[in-house]
Amino acid sequence: MKHWREICVQPSTRIIKALEIIDHGAEQIALVVDEGYRLLGTVTDGDIRRGILRGISLEDSVAKVMNVTPTVAKDSQSHHDILKQMKAKRLHQIPVLEDSGHVVGVRFLNDFLQTGSDEHWVILMAGGLGTRLRPLTNDLPKALLPVGDKPLLEHIINQFAEQGFHRFFISLHYKADMVFDLLGDGSKLGVQISYLHEQQQLGTAGALGLLPERPTNTFLVMNADLVTQVNFSQLLAFHKEQQATATMCVQQYDFQVPYGVIQLDGCRVAKIDEKPTQSFFVNAGICAFEPSVLDYVNVGEHLDMPALFTKLMHSAEPVSAFAVREQWLDIGRKADYQKAQEEFSSANILSRK
Repeated sequence: MKHWREICVQPSTRIIKALEIIDHGAEQIALVVDEGYRLLGTVTDGDIRRGILRGISLEDSVAKVMNVTPTVAKDSQSHHDILKQMKAKRLHQIPVLEDSGHVVGVRFLNDFLQTGSDEHWVILMAGGLGTRLRPLTNDLPKALLPVGDKPLLEHIINQFAEQGFHRFFISLHYKADMVFDLLGDGSKLGVQISYLHEQQQLGTAGALGLLPERPTNTFLVMNADLVTQVNFSQLLAFHKEQQATATMCVQQYDFQVPYGVIQLDGCRVAKIDEKPTQSFFVNAGICAFEPSVLDYVNVGEHLDMPALFTKLMHSAEPVSAFAVREQWLDIGRKADYQKAQEEFSSANILSRK
């Protein structure tokens, strides 16, 4: 573990610099302090992703996203009291202060607890026909298209495995035997793979009704046509922090109108915006779910992910959005697949940790 001074930043520090501290260390937190190391606030991955949803830039200062009222512990507290405090607040780390407010350390939940079995299933949706990628998908299912030196689906499984995930379910329909023949039970990749065979296409969420048993923990669902560097552990931590039933990853999408946009006041022209850019958050094809979500999926029912989320929201289930700030590409179209090939060749994006 780093010395706590190495994870300290000033209020004027750029968010992107704080991200380097958060992403490259096990601490997963940055402490915002003044020159005398008096605590002013904290910044976590979740704080930054919430800031992105509000339109804050990674070039802005951490003062715009920091939590100015973080939960803290006093150096006079016992280990038992600190652990109790962290469990009550669902915290993985907590700054420890002197009575004067100056930082003297950081305590982490793993300091108190032995790591036990905390298995999170991963369901990969690979049953699509890949119509928009024809003729590339005439002989291969979309998830087996090569990206660099391996099929995309193998890259995806390796990425999850590198982050500690080992139990996979893969939904199959189109050319299902090819996927099974390549991956088998997953043993050659060091993971366990089971298959959900769709006799007819069930949509982007319907295959959840084919799970042979109910998961006992939060599980992840991802479309198997994505090239991404999302930190799935941070997604799970954010999902739990929000106490959500379902969390959808969202990606910012900018669209430039190719014409001048006219604003009218009655019949008069009030303003002209020449080729304005509009920003939207779109579904990024990755979700975190609590097991209770399966109550909203009927066996054999065709169900797309937006419809499942609509069901959850209509039932007043807590649904949250997780802003994807990492690299992300959907290879569903030929141009996007070519872009993934080019980026993989130039930067080896899928093998970076």
